[in-house]
Amino acid sequence: MIYFFYILAGVISGVFGGLGMGGGTLLIPILTIFLNFDQKLSQGINLISFLVMALFSMYIHYRNGYIVTKHIGWIIVSGMLFSVLGAFCMTILPSKVLKVVFGVFLCILAVIELIKAFKKEPKVKAKKEVKHKK
Repeated sequence: MIYFFYILAGVISGVFGGLGMGGGTLLIPILTIFLNFDQKLSQGINLISFLVMALFSMYIHYRNGYIVTKHIGWIIVSGMLFSVLGAFCMTILPSKVLKVVFGVFLCILAVIELIKAFKKEPKVKAKKEVKHKK
């Protein structure tokens, strides 16, 4: 029965990760709260699963033309540097601190998304199609 919950956690995080919404935002709480995994173990599992999901998602999004590669080097280099810094911090901090920091992070994200949901967005006018006569 426990394997069903492992598979369910993978399905949920995979769907949201494939949509580009961050599957780890759901996977880590599922593993720590519902499956009683340690915070550090949950984050490690999330990183491994993220690599696989990111590769497949990136291929599909690139194939459909949704990835712009201009200036991506800056994002990759800064992401790599700060991921090393984050991994180093994770080894120093206890799991309880990481759990609180991650919880605060999720609360901040929730507040930001609520503000965005209620903020009125300006309406974007659709471009009219121009048909060329041959």
